[in-house]
Amino acid sequence: MIINDIREHFFKELTRETHIERIKENSLPYVSLMSYYRCAIMEVETKFKVLNEQFSLRYDENPIETIKSRLKSPESIMKKLNKKELPLTTDAIEKYITDIAGVRIICSFEEDIYKMAKLLLQQDDITLIEQKDYIASPKESGYRSLHLIVEIPIFLENEKRPMKVEVQFRTIAMDFWASLEHKIRYKKDIEPELMEELSKELTECALRCADLDHRMEGIRNRIKKKK
Repeated sequence: MIINDIREHFFKELTRETHIERIKENSLPYVSLMSYYRCAIMEVETKFKVLNEQFSLRYDENPIETIKSRLKSPESIMKKLNKKELPLTTDAIEKYITDIAGVRIICSFEEDIYKMAKLLLQQDDITLIEQKDYIASPKESGYRSLHLIVEIPIFLENEKRPMKVEVQFRTIAMDFWASLEHKIRYKKDIEPELMEELSKELTECALRCADLDHRMEGIRNRIKKKK
């Protein structure tokens, strides 16, 4: 009886250790890939910090209010792979999902958004993959933002590796609206009738935010002309 218990315990421990080793082996490529995306985020953030510093010294203005970043969660990545009917592999992640790494640039004015985007794309190590201008053509919900998918090289110990990063540009008003809209829209317990009513109100709020952006930019431009 004791010998059988020892054998069973040994077998369980062996199975557990083997399982852990398999998890480590399978997760290592994913962990490495996520670290590459984090490096790419740091590269993009640095570029914008340098640009903002230059504007501060040269023109006595800071077009960038805030820089935010995020790495897509494993759950979100898995959902996206399943939705696209893609295999759950790091190759599929890197090849077909372009918004794993995200950097959000919050600017003071709309004009600053296009200025910062242009300066980023002029840099010789940046390649534009895709651009979506939801400022010129807002979404039906009222969402406004400029989205760029860019490719940037990161320099590792023994290689130079191109990585994709999604860069979103918003004004303070755009970011304020988008953040609150996301919190409201993704609540689970809102009835469809109420959600439809709220959607109309949110669209109206988005229009007011757009009007505020234009008016504030107009005030800024009038002050510039006086100077």
